[in-house]
Amino acid sequence: MRNQPDPSRRQFLKTTVGLGAVATGLGACTTTGAPRARISAARYMGDFAAEPLERVRVGFIGTGGRGMGHVAQMLLMEGVEVVAVCDLKADRAAAAAQRCTQAGRTAPAVYSDDEYAYERMLTEVPMDAVLISTPWRWHAPMGVATMQAGAHAFLEVPLAVTLEEMWRLVDVSEQTQRHCMMMENVNYGREELLFLNMVRQGVIGELTHGEAAYIHDLRWQMRELESGEGVWRVDHHVQRNGNLYPTHGLGPVAQYMGCERGLDRMERLVSFSSPAFGRALQAERDFEADHPRRNQDYVCGDMNTAIIKTLRGRTILVQHDTTSPRPYSRLNLISGTRGTLAGFPTRVALDPEGQGVHQWTQGEELQATYDRYEHPLYRRVGEEAKRAGGHGGMDFIMLWRMVYCLRNGLPLDQNVYEGAAWSAVAPLSEASVANGGAPQLFPDFTRGDWTTTQHLQVVS
Repeated sequence: MRNQPDPSRRQFLKTTVGLGAVATGLGACTTTGAPRARISAARYMGDFAAEPLERVRVGFIGTGGRGMGHVAQMLLMEGVEVVAVCDLKADRAAAAAQRCTQAGRTAPAVYSDDEYAYERMLTEVPMDAVLISTPWRWHAPMGVATMQAGAHAFLEVPLAVTLEEMWRLVDVSEQTQRHCMMMENVNYGREELLFLNMVRQGVIGELTHGEAAYIHDLRWQMRELESGEGVWRVDHHVQRNGNLYPTHGLGPVAQYMGCERGLDRMERLVSFSSPAFGRALQAERDFEADHPRRNQDYVCGDMNTAIIKTLRGRTILVQHDTTSPRPYSRLNLISGTRGTLAGFPTRVALDPEGQGVHQWTQGEELQATYDRYEHPLYRRVGEEAKRAGGHGGMDFIMLWRMVYCLRNGLPLDQNVYEGAAWSAVAPLSEASVANGGAPQLFPDFTRGDWTTTQHLQVVS
């Protein structure tokens, strides 16, 4: 199979100029896409590779369920030393430290005094990388502090909440020459890796359209009042109306298309929300009439739908729904001129000769597809990842790959600009919803340098 061809310069310039003219004519468009100057002495981080590390000294900010999972999996890897752990709750930080000693490792330094104990950790303990698994509003300040302390920052999704926070992370990464990666684990799922390999080999031809979602019934989080994500995550449904959590579905589709990495760029979106019924109804079921959660105004629509238009004219559907009684799905669909790949369940429809397609290949019939196109990274560590666990093994593959890149001085699979662009769907969707679906322009966090960046290869 031939590789997916890049557009000719003439075709690409024609598309770019045409879309620019369209955007100029959209009076309702915001100015979020306006250029922003790079800070003096800062350098572009698109293909940045740090000096290789013989061992990676890792610290953790946030050691609850997600953070503790990262600690446990990092302890399985060669060349990793857990040197510090920090959590607002002392028992969770102590449990993470105990996990290290039970694994026969040296006890890490423990920090848990207050919300800003992480600042002391960053100052007092030399570290190469810090994994941040905290409520969303802390991602940006903790990521900035980590890079300014000289360590690479690895943040849970989303990278940040506001566009200004995303710009701040980009600026500090460029200034400090430290990695700032959003840990989008879904990009390392078996299905997603399979599709990436097939796309890169040109199996489905020229890409035209993608579909991405985070559809996950999380109404049970309404009952989390003292611990768990529901303590803080429910507040976002009170304060914001848009796609609150776009990157799990969008990340893989964006990487199939090479967005922000040489092949394409997300240019603008429109977004609409359905009525917000489900959270209020759940509060009525779960709480007495005088309970605070019973009396909150839940403004986030149960379903948010956005359409992204890329610079090359492709479209991406992105949806968010954590309220409706609906089974989990990320959609994960990518369509091209010779076929379509889709998830939930994994399905393939190929039509290389244009004869027409009327049914999916799925289930046991997919074995031949896996035999031929299984991603080499999954072939290498997939079995170990399944034993280690973590969302079917995708967490382990992600962490393994992060450590491998740091130890070998390689660029990471996800750069700061991708994390910012994928996360930007949240505030842009909010702005579009608030303005009746008006188009919103994506900031170019790369400042035009995305055209020079290598798109993600099929790494092994």
